[in-house]
Formats: sequence, C-alpha cells, structure tokens
Amino acid sequence: MRRLTSLAAAAAFAAASVAAPALAAPAPKSGYYVIRWDNTGICQIWNTELQSKPVEWPSTYKVVSKPVPTFVEATNIQLKLRDERRCFL
Repeated sequence: MRRLTSLAAAAAFAAASVAAPALAAPAPKSGYYVIRWDNTGICQIWNTELQSKPVEWPSTYKVVSKPVPTFVEATNIQLKLRDERRCFL
C-alpha cells in the first residue's frame, strides 16, 4: 500500500510540474483587425481570439489593418477605409 501511495504522490507531483508552466504562460492579448473580401470589397472586423480564420470560399480576403486592442479602434479604421472608398459597407 505504501508503494501505491508513493507512486500516486510521484504521479501527482509530475503532473503538477508539467501543468504549472502551462498555467503560468501569459494569455495572448486579444485584439481586432480589419479584413477586406476580394469579390465584394466589404470590410469586416475580425477578432483575434477566435480559434479559426475566416473561410475563404467563394472569396478570399486580405488583412488591411494592423491588430488593434479594442473594437472601437477597429471600427474607426473600418470607417476611415470606407471614407477613402477602399471598402464598401
């Protein structure tokens, strides 16, 4: 029984030592950027926290802005691109 307890304690210690660095790693900063769809010219705000990227069918897209920390800043970029007639909608 002592061996089983020692084995369980060692396994718990090993699991904790593996999990600790993963928990201590800083979370990626969230942000937003503006993408432009090629077939329509529509610009869209995309969240960097999403696990997947936009589906590129039937059109492709280009990232037309740098990542910004807030949705409001991304909206301002999108409005500026509309005023410059680089984006529609």
